[in-house]
Amino acid sequence: MSEKLDYLITGATGQLGALVLEQLRAAAPEARIGALVRRAEAAAALEAQGLVVRVASYDDPAALEAAFAGVDKLLLISSSEVGKRAEQHSNVIAAAEKAGVGFIAYTSILNATSSPLTVLPGEHVATEEALAASGLTYALLRNGWYSENYVMGAGAALEHGALIGAAGDGRIASAARADFAAAAVAVLTGETPARGTVYELAGDDSYTLTEFAAALSEIAGKEIPYVNMSEADYAAALEGAGLPGPVAHMLADSDNGAAQGGLYSDDKTLSQLIGRPTTPWRQTLKAGVKLDA
Repeated sequence: MSEKLDYLITGATGQLGALVLEQLRAAAPEARIGALVRRAEAAAALEAQGLVVRVASYDDPAALEAAFAGVDKLLLISSSEVGKRAEQHSNVIAAAEKAGVGFIAYTSILNATSSPLTVLPGEHVATEEALAASGLTYALLRNGWYSENYVMGAGAALEHGALIGAAGDGRIASAARADFAAAAVAVLTGETPARGTVYELAGDDSYTLTEFAAALSEIAGKEIPYVNMSEADYAAALEGAGLPGPVAHMLADSDNGAAQGGLYSDDKTLSQLIGRPTTPWRQTLKAGVKLDA
Protein backbone atom coordinates (compact mmCIF):
# COMPACT_ATOMS: atom_id res chain seq x y z
CA MET A 1 0.00 0.00 0.00
CA SER A 2 1.33 3.44 -0.95
CA GLU A 3 2.18 5.80 1.87
CA LYS A 4 -0.12 8.72 2.44
CA LEU A 5 0.93 12.07 1.06
CA ASP A 6 -0.36 15.47 2.09
CA TYR A 7 0.57 16.93 -1.28
CA LEU A 8 1.63 15.66 -4.70
CA ILE A 9 3.00 18.05 -7.31
CA THR A 10 2.96 17.01 -10.96
CA GLY A 11 5.48 18.37 -13.47
CA ALA A 12 7.95 18.31 -10.60
CA THR A 13 11.06 18.80 -12.74
CA GLY A 14 9.60 21.71 -14.70
CA GLN A 15 10.30 25.36 -13.96
CA LEU A 16 7.01 26.00 -12.16
CA GLY A 17 6.95 22.61 -10.44
CA ALA A 18 10.42 23.07 -8.99
CA LEU A 19 9.46 26.46 -7.56
CA VAL A 20 6.25 25.07 -6.06
CA LEU A 21 8.15 22.24 -4.38
CA GLU A 22 10.75 24.63 -2.98
CA GLN A 23 8.13 26.98 -1.56
CA LEU A 24 5.86 24.17 -0.34
CA ARG A 25 8.69 22.60 1.63
CA ALA A 26 9.29 25.97 3.32
CA ALA A 27 5.58 26.58 3.99
CA ALA A 28 4.79 23.07 5.25
CA PRO A 29 8.02 21.58 6.60
CA GLU A 30 6.26 18.77 8.46
CA ALA A 31 4.12 17.68 5.52
CA ARG A 32 4.63 14.57 3.43
CA ILE A 33 5.26 16.03 -0.01
CA GLY A 34 5.35 14.04 -3.21
CA ALA A 35 6.78 14.83 -6.64
CA LEU A 36 5.42 13.21 -9.79
CA VAL A 37 7.96 12.66 -12.56
CA ARG A 38 7.78 10.97 -15.94
CA ARG A 39 11.15 9.26 -15.72
CA ALA A 40 12.61 7.26 -12.86
CA GLU A 41 16.07 8.74 -13.41
CA ALA A 42 14.77 12.07 -12.12
CA ALA A 43 13.98 10.56 -8.73
CA ALA A 44 17.36 10.68 -6.98
CA ALA A 45 17.77 14.47 -6.93
CA LEU A 46 14.24 14.96 -5.63
CA GLU A 47 14.52 12.23 -3.02
CA ALA A 48 17.68 13.93 -1.75
CA GLN A 49 15.44 16.91 -0.90
CA GLY A 50 13.28 14.70 1.29
CA LEU A 51 10.51 14.34 -1.27
CA VAL A 52 8.56 11.18 -2.03
CA VAL A 53 8.89 10.50 -5.76
CA ARG A 54 6.24 8.74 -7.79
CA VAL A 55 6.70 7.92 -11.46
CA ALA A 56 3.99 8.21 -14.12
CA SER A 57 3.42 10.05 -17.37
CA TYR A 58 0.22 11.87 -18.21
CA ASP A 59 -0.25 9.30 -20.99
CA ASP A 60 -0.40 6.27 -18.63
CA PRO A 61 -3.74 6.08 -16.75
CA ALA A 62 -2.83 2.98 -14.75
CA ALA A 63 0.48 4.42 -13.57
CA LEU A 64 -1.24 7.68 -12.68
CA GLU A 65 -3.85 5.93 -10.57
CA ALA A 66 -1.13 4.05 -8.70
CA ALA A 67 0.85 7.26 -8.21
CA PHE A 68 -2.16 9.08 -6.78
CA ALA A 69 -2.93 6.45 -4.13
CA GLY A 70 -3.03 8.01 -0.66
CA VAL A 71 -2.80 11.62 -1.95
CA ASP A 72 -4.81 14.27 -0.13
CA LYS A 73 -4.12 17.34 -2.32
CA LEU A 74 -2.85 17.27 -5.91
CA LEU A 75 -1.48 20.11 -8.02
CA LEU A 76 -1.96 19.41 -11.72
CA ILE A 77 0.53 21.57 -13.60
CA SER A 78 -0.56 21.71 -17.21
CA SER A 79 1.39 19.60 -19.66
CA SER A 80 3.91 21.26 -21.96
CA GLU A 81 2.72 19.18 -24.93
CA VAL A 82 0.35 21.59 -26.64
CA GLY A 83 -2.11 19.58 -28.73
CA LYS A 84 -2.03 16.57 -26.39
CA ARG A 85 -2.95 18.33 -23.19
CA ALA A 86 -6.72 17.83 -23.11
CA GLU A 87 -6.37 14.04 -23.28
CA GLN A 88 -3.41 13.98 -20.88
CA HIS A 89 -5.19 16.11 -18.30
CA SER A 90 -8.31 13.98 -18.67
CA ASN A 91 -6.18 10.96 -17.78
CA VAL A 92 -4.93 12.74 -14.66
CA ILE A 93 -8.41 13.75 -13.57
CA ALA A 94 -9.88 10.28 -14.08
CA ALA A 95 -6.98 8.66 -12.21
CA ALA A 96 -7.27 11.16 -9.35
CA GLU A 97 -10.96 10.40 -9.02
CA LYS A 98 -10.37 6.64 -9.03
CA ALA A 99 -7.57 6.98 -6.45
CA GLY A 100 -9.74 9.06 -4.12
CA VAL A 101 -7.67 12.26 -4.20
CA GLY A 102 -9.20 14.78 -1.81
CA PHE A 103 -8.58 17.98 -3.76
CA ILE A 104 -7.02 19.02 -7.05
CA ALA A 105 -5.77 22.44 -8.16
CA TYR A 106 -5.14 23.00 -11.87
CA THR A 107 -2.95 25.62 -13.55
CA SER A 108 -5.15 27.05 -16.30
CA ILE A 109 -4.83 30.32 -18.25
CA LEU A 110 -6.04 33.83 -17.45
CA ASN A 111 -9.72 34.35 -18.34
CA ALA A 112 -9.75 30.95 -20.03
CA THR A 113 -13.38 30.97 -21.11
CA SER A 114 -13.34 34.51 -22.53
CA SER A 115 -9.76 34.88 -23.75
CA PRO A 116 -9.14 36.33 -27.24
CA LEU A 117 -6.15 34.01 -27.61
CA THR A 118 -7.04 31.14 -29.95
CA VAL A 119 -4.26 28.55 -29.51
CA LEU A 120 -3.72 28.12 -25.78
CA PRO A 121 -7.12 28.43 -24.08
CA GLY A 122 -8.95 25.53 -25.79
CA GLU A 123 -7.21 22.70 -23.98
CA HIS A 124 -7.41 24.58 -20.68
CA VAL A 125 -11.16 25.04 -21.10
CA ALA A 126 -11.51 21.33 -21.93
CA THR A 127 -9.63 20.50 -18.74
CA GLU A 128 -11.78 22.86 -16.69
CA GLU A 129 -14.87 21.15 -18.12
CA ALA A 130 -13.46 17.71 -17.29
CA LEU A 131 -12.88 18.81 -13.70
CA ALA A 132 -16.43 20.16 -13.47
CA ALA A 133 -17.79 16.86 -14.78
CA SER A 134 -15.74 14.86 -12.28
CA GLY A 135 -16.62 14.15 -8.69
CA LEU A 136 -13.48 15.89 -7.45
CA THR A 137 -13.24 18.95 -5.25
CA TYR A 138 -11.13 21.32 -7.33
CA ALA A 139 -9.95 24.88 -7.87
CA LEU A 140 -8.70 26.64 -11.00
CA LEU A 141 -5.50 28.66 -10.88
CA ARG A 142 -5.90 30.74 -14.03
CA ASN A 143 -2.33 31.89 -14.40
CA GLY A 144 -1.56 35.01 -16.38
CA TRP A 145 1.62 35.51 -18.39
CA TYR A 146 4.96 34.84 -16.77
CA SER A 147 7.24 37.89 -16.97
CA GLU A 148 9.99 35.45 -17.92
CA ASN A 149 8.16 34.72 -21.19
CA TYR A 150 9.14 38.14 -22.54
CA VAL A 151 12.44 38.34 -20.67
CA MET A 152 13.52 35.24 -22.63
CA GLY A 153 13.42 37.33 -25.80
CA ALA A 154 15.53 40.16 -24.39
CA GLY A 155 18.80 38.60 -25.51
CA ALA A 156 17.66 38.39 -29.12
CA ALA A 157 16.37 41.96 -28.92
CA LEU A 158 19.76 43.17 -27.73
CA GLU A 159 21.54 41.18 -30.41
CA HIS A 160 19.37 42.49 -33.24
CA GLY A 161 18.82 45.99 -31.91
CA ALA A 162 15.03 45.76 -31.70
CA LEU A 163 12.27 43.97 -29.84
CA ILE A 164 9.73 42.51 -32.24
CA GLY A 165 6.21 41.36 -31.52
CA ALA A 166 2.55 41.60 -32.50
CA ALA A 167 1.01 42.88 -29.27
CA GLY A 168 0.41 46.46 -30.45
CA ASP A 169 -0.53 48.67 -27.51
CA GLY A 170 -2.01 45.80 -25.54
CA ARG A 171 -1.15 45.87 -21.85
CA ILE A 172 0.39 42.78 -20.27
CA ALA A 173 -0.15 42.18 -16.55
CA SER A 174 2.54 39.57 -16.04
CA ALA A 175 4.14 38.33 -12.84
CA ALA A 176 7.21 36.29 -12.01
CA ARG A 177 6.86 32.52 -12.21
CA ALA A 178 7.72 32.36 -8.50
CA ASP A 179 4.64 34.48 -7.76
CA PHE A 180 2.38 31.93 -9.44
CA ALA A 181 4.17 29.16 -7.55
CA ALA A 182 3.45 31.02 -4.30
CA ALA A 183 -0.23 31.22 -5.24
CA ALA A 184 -0.38 27.46 -5.81
CA VAL A 185 1.24 26.87 -2.41
CA ALA A 186 -1.21 29.25 -0.74
CA VAL A 187 -4.18 27.39 -2.20
CA LEU A 188 -2.76 23.97 -1.34
CA THR A 189 -1.83 24.80 2.24
CA GLY A 190 -4.83 26.96 3.08
CA GLU A 191 -8.36 25.91 3.87
CA THR A 192 -9.67 23.85 0.95
CA PRO A 193 -11.63 26.22 -1.30
CA ALA A 194 -15.19 25.57 -2.38
CA ARG A 195 -15.54 23.21 -5.35
CA GLY A 196 -14.95 25.04 -8.61
CA THR A 197 -13.34 28.15 -7.09
CA VAL A 198 -11.66 30.21 -9.81
CA TYR A 199 -8.60 32.37 -9.17
CA GLU A 200 -7.82 34.85 -11.96
CA LEU A 201 -4.11 35.51 -11.40
CA ALA A 202 -2.18 38.43 -12.89
CA GLY A 203 0.54 40.88 -11.92
CA ASP A 204 -0.17 44.08 -10.02
CA ASP A 205 1.51 46.18 -12.74
CA SER A 206 1.19 46.07 -16.50
CA TYR A 207 3.14 47.28 -19.52
CA THR A 208 3.03 47.49 -23.29
CA LEU A 209 5.87 46.01 -25.29
CA THR A 210 6.88 49.59 -26.14
CA GLU A 211 7.33 50.21 -22.41
CA PHE A 212 9.10 46.88 -22.05
CA ALA A 213 11.54 47.84 -24.82
CA ALA A 214 12.13 51.23 -23.16
CA ALA A 215 13.00 49.50 -19.87
CA LEU A 216 15.32 47.12 -21.73
CA SER A 217 16.98 50.12 -23.42
CA GLU A 218 17.57 51.73 -20.03
CA ILE A 219 19.11 48.55 -18.60
CA ALA A 220 21.29 47.95 -21.66
CA GLY A 221 22.34 51.57 -22.08
CA LYS A 222 21.37 51.60 -25.75
CA GLU A 223 18.19 52.20 -27.71
CA ILE A 224 16.11 49.08 -28.32
CA PRO A 225 12.90 50.09 -30.11
CA TYR A 226 9.77 47.96 -30.20
CA VAL A 227 8.79 47.01 -33.74
CA ASN A 228 5.16 45.91 -34.04
CA MET A 229 4.35 43.39 -36.75
CA SER A 230 1.32 41.55 -38.03
CA GLU A 231 0.65 38.18 -36.41
CA ALA A 232 1.62 36.38 -39.63
CA ASP A 233 4.86 38.34 -40.07
CA TYR A 234 5.81 37.82 -36.43
CA ALA A 235 5.20 34.07 -36.70
CA ALA A 236 7.34 33.98 -39.86
CA ALA A 237 10.12 35.90 -38.11
CA LEU A 238 10.08 33.48 -35.19
CA GLU A 239 10.24 30.51 -37.55
CA GLY A 240 13.09 32.21 -39.37
CA ALA A 241 14.90 32.46 -36.04
CA GLY A 242 14.64 28.68 -35.66
CA LEU A 243 11.49 28.13 -33.64
CA PRO A 244 9.27 25.20 -34.69
CA GLY A 245 6.21 26.30 -36.64
CA PRO A 246 3.60 25.38 -33.99
CA VAL A 247 5.57 27.22 -31.28
CA ALA A 248 6.01 30.30 -33.48
CA HIS A 249 2.29 30.27 -34.28
CA MET A 250 1.38 29.93 -30.60
CA LEU A 251 3.60 32.84 -29.56
CA ALA A 252 2.33 35.04 -32.38
CA ASP A 253 -1.26 34.20 -31.49
CA SER A 254 -0.55 35.04 -27.84
CA ASP A 255 0.82 38.44 -28.86
CA ASN A 256 -2.21 39.03 -31.07
CA GLY A 257 -4.39 38.12 -28.11
CA ALA A 258 -2.44 40.53 -25.94
CA ALA A 259 -3.24 43.30 -28.42
CA GLN A 260 -6.89 42.59 -27.65
CA GLY A 261 -6.40 42.64 -23.88
CA GLY A 262 -5.97 38.90 -23.46
CA LEU A 263 -2.92 39.15 -21.18
CA TYR A 264 -4.25 42.00 -19.04
CA SER A 265 -6.21 42.04 -15.82
CA ASP A 266 -6.45 44.58 -13.04
CA ASP A 267 -7.67 41.87 -10.65
CA LYS A 268 -5.34 41.81 -7.64
CA THR A 269 -6.24 38.25 -6.61
CA LEU A 270 -2.64 37.09 -7.07
CA SER A 271 -1.09 39.59 -4.67
CA GLN A 272 -3.96 39.10 -2.22
CA LEU A 273 -3.44 35.34 -2.32
CA ILE A 274 0.32 35.47 -1.76
CA GLY A 275 0.12 38.26 0.83
CA ARG A 276 2.54 40.62 -0.90
CA PRO A 277 2.84 42.66 -4.09
CA THR A 278 3.73 40.68 -7.17
CA THR A 279 7.36 40.87 -8.33
CA PRO A 280 7.85 44.03 -10.45
CA TRP A 281 8.34 43.07 -14.09
CA ARG A 282 11.29 45.46 -14.37
CA GLN A 283 13.01 43.52 -11.59
CA THR A 284 12.52 40.24 -13.45
CA LEU A 285 13.78 41.86 -16.65
CA LYS A 286 16.87 43.29 -14.99
CA ALA A 287 17.69 39.92 -13.40
CA GLY A 288 17.24 38.13 -16.69
CA VAL A 289 19.27 40.38 -18.98
CA LYS A 290 22.84 39.25 -19.59
CA LEU A 291 25.03 42.12 -20.71
CA ASP A 292 28.50 41.67 -22.16
CA ALA A 293 31.19 42.77 -19.71
